[in-house]
Amino acid sequence: MQNITLRRVLPQVFRGSEKESPVCDSEVWMRDELVFTRPGNYIIEAESGTGKSSLCSFIYGARTDYDGEILMDGEPVKGYSIEKWCRLRREALAYLPQEMRLFPELSVMDNIMVKNRLTSYRSEAEILQMLDRLELRHKAEWNAGLLSVGQQQRVAIIRALCQPFDFLLVDEPVSHLDARNNESVAALIVEEAERRSAAVIATSVGNKLTLNEFRLLHL
Repeated sequence: MQNITLRRVLPQVFRGSEKESPVCDSEVWMRDELVFTRPGNYIIEAESGTGKSSLCSFIYGARTDYDGEILMDGEPVKGYSIEKWCRLRREALAYLPQEMRLFPELSVMDNIMVKNRLTSYRSEAEILQMLDRLELRHKAEWNAGLLSVGQQQRVAIIRALCQPFDFLLVDEPVSHLDARNNESVAALIVEEAERRSAAVIATSVGNKLTLNEFRLLHL
């Protein structure tokens, strides 16, 4: 997949407020055409309640309660079958939701392997290397529910990278991280995206995520 296009997209909950702030001032909602192209880094900056998580869910196909059109390589997604969405999510779209969706009763390694067994994308050595890089290798056998929220966030990021993708959607991926871990996570995400010539679409409150050569859009 080369590009994702939004044409006058607006969450239905905002219907009727097209001429009101913040919708009318948004660089995303109700734009005639907004194109995300790979490779590239995009940060969607917004306050809480303006639709950051909704945007990711719309692009990922998890929700359809929006007006307007979303197209992938020029094809409207609202006609996609379940089978096509499943294929895209295996091969082209990776998604890290804000709530992370880890299994608290499983170990860190098992949480990651739930994804990796489906994709066969990483070796165990590569996963351990990423855990080591994000200072989590010593927690590999811990149950995820025993970790801090920031540690869980780093586990979820590694899990999201255990698949092929053309576009990586990350919803506030560093909201619980300090500056040092923010830099480590951002560097890992950028390197992975560059290696695959992929695009990153990240949401952030107050531009907390530090991505190189990014395009900043205000939601």
